[in-house]
Amino acid sequence: MFKIKHVFILSFTVIALTIAGCKSRFEKIRLSNDVAKKYQEAIKLYNKKDYSKALILFEDLSQKYRGRTEAEDLNYYYAYTLFRLKDYTTARYQFKYFADTYPTSKNAEECRYMGAYCYYLDSPDYALDQENTYKAIDALQLFINLYPKSERVKQASQYITDLRAKLELKAYTNARLYYDLGGYDIANYKSSVIALKNSEIDFPDIKYIEEMDLLIVRSQYDYAKNSYPYRQEDRFTEAIGYANEFIEKYPESKYLAEAKSLKSNSESGIANAKQLMTLAANQEAKYKAMMEEEAKNDTKTDSTTTNKKIKTPKQ
Repeated sequence: MFKIKHVFILSFTVIALTIAGCKSRFEKIRLSNDVAKKYQEAIKLYNKKDYSKALILFEDLSQKYRGRTEAEDLNYYYAYTLFRLKDYTTARYQFKYFADTYPTSKNAEECRYMGAYCYYLDSPDYALDQENTYKAIDALQLFINLYPKSERVKQASQYITDLRAKLELKAYTNARLYYDLGGYDIANYKSSVIALKNSEIDFPDIKYIEEMDLLIVRSQYDYAKNSYPYRQEDRFTEAIGYANEFIEKYPESKYLAEAKSLKSNSESGIANAKQLMTLAANQEAKYKAMMEEEAKNDTKTDSTTTNKKIKTPKQ
């Protein structure tokens, strides 16, 4: 899949040159078997920033130079040509290939870094799948581990920080989404609590920690409030526990008043739930007594009717 983009670039450029009519100087070089001349032309095109044409020649030469000493420089330029064309998917592969194939090269460190940087550039918006973001973090961390004294370590560390911030934002918004969907299904409020807690485990230093802790209280409160009365006491009690943790952890929080309000409302919710349960129990007891009384009356009626039907024997 990573070659699709640059194959398209190659095809488009070749078609454009063919449409131009008779063979140009570039076309003659492209079709030539003089690999040295073709390599020189590729370097000239690269330096002129004509990367599309340079890519055509480097693509062809990469096969012909395999195993030759000139292949090292060729692969270096080849990777950078792809990078300049913003084909980061293929470029990162070529940079990694260079670093793995020529580990003692003076350009090995640079290419290892550039491969990781391509992953960084390919990291999508936080709302999308973050597979490349995780791979970028791994690649950048590998670079730091391999070259701890490199002048590029500082920048690589900053990129990791940026990528983790993106993952944190995704974790927070995903958990928040569960809460927003609670009105459709109260189970989403409980899912919100679980997702928020897991996010805090995965990202203990997340910058949204205070908002997330408050949202845990709010989610648990709404979960309890929308539950059946016989389940409310336990669920409100849990909400009170979360509220107490928040109040103790953030005594100066701008959300402190809301946390205290949620705690107070939860305590009222428990009292109301107990009243409802008592009322329900009383009604159930009355109903049960009424049914028992009706059963007794029915028994008496049946007994009287039976006695009336019995005839007294003749003397």
